[in-house]
Amino acid sequence: MKTKEHKIGFGEKLGFCTFSTASNVVFNFKDLFYLFFLTNVMGISIEHAGLITAIGIIWDAINDPMVGYWAVNHKFKNGEKCRPFALWCAVPWAISVMLMFTTFDVSYGFKMGIAIAIYFLFELFNTFAAIPYNAMGSLATSDDAERRSINVARNLGGCIGSAIGSVALYPLLDLLGGLDAQGNVLQDENGQRAFFWAAAIMGAVCIAGSLAHYFTTKERVKQADPDESKIPVIDVAKMLLKSRSWVMNTIYVICYGMLNLLVMSTLNYYATYVLGSASAATPILAVFLVTAVVATLLATPIDKRLGRRKTMVLSAVIYIVGKIWFVLDPYSMGAIYVNGITVALAMNLAFVMFNTNRNNIADLIEWQSGRRIDSLVSTCDNLASKLSKAGANLLMTGALAHFGFNAELPTQPQSAIDTICALLGWVPMLVAVVMLVVAFFHPIEHEMAQMKGEEK
Repeated sequence: MKTKEHKIGFGEKLGFCTFSTASNVVFNFKDLFYLFFLTNVMGISIEHAGLITAIGIIWDAINDPMVGYWAVNHKFKNGEKCRPFALWCAVPWAISVMLMFTTFDVSYGFKMGIAIAIYFLFELFNTFAAIPYNAMGSLATSDDAERRSINVARNLGGCIGSAIGSVALYPLLDLLGGLDAQGNVLQDENGQRAFFWAAAIMGAVCIAGSLAHYFTTKERVKQADPDESKIPVIDVAKMLLKSRSWVMNTIYVICYGMLNLLVMSTLNYYATYVLGSASAATPILAVFLVTAVVATLLATPIDKRLGRRKTMVLSAVIYIVGKIWFVLDPYSMGAIYVNGITVALAMNLAFVMFNTNRNNIADLIEWQSGRRIDSLVSTCDNLASKLSKAGANLLMTGALAHFGFNAELPTQPQSAIDTICALLGWVPMLVAVVMLVVAFFHPIEHEMAQMKGEEK
């Protein structure tokens, strides 16, 4: 029987916060620095580095629904479906992060093969770790306000994790002897060793956050229908596609993922080759993260005042308007800071909204079909999101290669500089326009009202 609405205490919210910290340490560390590590530390060309990351993202997209489908039909000995993944995957997940930032003294071809194999391993454990990360918000309570507060706690943890995974890295690399006098990453053994030990520290944070989540949270929401039989794949697909809210939320998540990829993957190149120092990204990221905390705290009152759909629309509008100055003058320091502030506001509002939507969609699908498929609600929209990210990644690296980018050059040609600025400016601006249209037509509030009206 479905558990009654449950209030979530501070300790449990802290558990969600710490797990989000760990997950976002990995997300930001990998998204910000892995492509840069491949080209500027391992010495792999931008075309091949783009191919490695695209293949890794495609594998991540494919294994998401595979793992999610297995998880939705699997139950641990304690009767839970999602929470124990945080315990069993913590150490392998951390080890895979360390391996990603390890250099191997082998031939160029073997180096590429090892990079792909490690990326595959990382994405597999990352998917297992993402199951409790994405599903527990709907399984901890059925109270919508409490779910929103859980997502606020998650996003606050995300800001902390982003700080550790991005802002802290350059000072950490400097402490570990991996930067030169100008603040750029050393392309020798010192740079390689510094990245490895930085990744080891990130891995330790992953383990701590995962264990904290496991020991502080609980699965309380149970399926109303006692039927525990295996759900055929075709039935899962029908359940998801029947939900208009899931379809629209998936498109919204796709846009969010593409925007994150463009910003995270391009910023280090912008700092290195436009601003003249890789460590110049640190103050930009610091401002971004402070704004992200503010946006997270504002998400709940804005959602209460405007409603879900209007808040999602507001997020896209902020993103678009904040890009205008940067598009007109990508060399202006004021423009890059305004860009960072508005991106932080928009993306963190969007994060809280689409994750709360996911929690609601799990209820909507149970209302429509009688079965709960919490782990598949997010893993299947992640499939579409990550496939689109892989495509965006290939287009981004292909464009850089086409316009003459070469990591071995201390100064890039103007065509490559213009491409870097475009990837931070008008390209994500166009994606945000799509996000705005999707948000405007999102039916989540209407469908939730229908469900609650019928329940009453």
